[in-house]
Amino acid sequence: MKKLNILPENPEEEKQGRFPSWLHRRLPKGGELFQTGALLEKYRLNTVCEEARCPNRLECYGRKTATFLALGKACTRSCGFCDIDFTKQPKAPEEDEPMRIALAVRDLGLKHAVITMVARDDLPDGGASHMAEIVRAIRERVPAVTVELLTSDFAGNFAALDAVLEAHPEIFNHNIETVRALTPKVRHKATYDRTLSVLSYVKGSGKVEFVKSGIMVGLGETEEEVKETITDLKNAGCDIITIGHYLQPSQYKLKVKAFVTPETFKAYEDYGLSIGIKQVYSGPFVRSSYNAAEKYTNLF
Repeated sequence: MKKLNILPENPEEEKQGRFPSWLHRRLPKGGELFQTGALLEKYRLNTVCEEARCPNRLECYGRKTATFLALGKACTRSCGFCDIDFTKQPKAPEEDEPMRIALAVRDLGLKHAVITMVARDDLPDGGASHMAEIVRAIRERVPAVTVELLTSDFAGNFAALDAVLEAHPEIFNHNIETVRALTPKVRHKATYDRTLSVLSYVKGSGKVEFVKSGIMVGLGETEEEVKETITDLKNAGCDIITIGHYLQPSQYKLKVKAFVTPETFKAYEDYGLSIGIKQVYSGPFVRSSYNAAEKYTNLF
């Protein structure tokens, strides 16, 4: 069975005194954590939980849920915040991956499946057809499951976006990640305005129920910049916004510039709701897919 890594890779993170109390987590208990790991190994699947060293991964595994990482575990972009491996020439997509993901969704008993992807700028369509095939495979084997896709920007290729939208996931998610001023430092190739154009295009298509995006804080942004980004996402048509605390995944990635308090997270949530966003999920450990099934249900 694949060993679950529960320790921080960055030695500095082991010095718990440097973290405020709201950034400490208790380890979950329960055999389902290991059952989830065994099932993922059985179907030879990657998860963003593991590859991006998500702080919620053990909690989610313990609840028999995970966010599937499609198209391999090596990305063609090297963003300053993300610990996923970088390569200019990843392995070719595995043709049976959509079926394997669908079977894992079935065996985990998921009611809401979240699938994300590495950026695949090496592929003509950026991996869009593969993501669409995953949705179709899930629909075929577990038709009652709702599907949420968290995709790249496909380098602004709207034809690729159309291929994804034709599969009709219930939620389309593309994260803006940070505020405008920090985007060149935090993201690789992706731009702030291109993300907004992708979200606006998806909303205008009318082919998904909800459009979603996410922001990290703690990278040196101001509160006004975060509110500006929330407003920009609202104007682009976002129904759902997640706001979480950036945590440095390794010594090679961007450092945390400030610890954002729970009160500030609540203020961001209140602001987003006040300008008409349907759902704002804001807190230190919030991530794009964290509690996604529950949050989807709460939209109705």
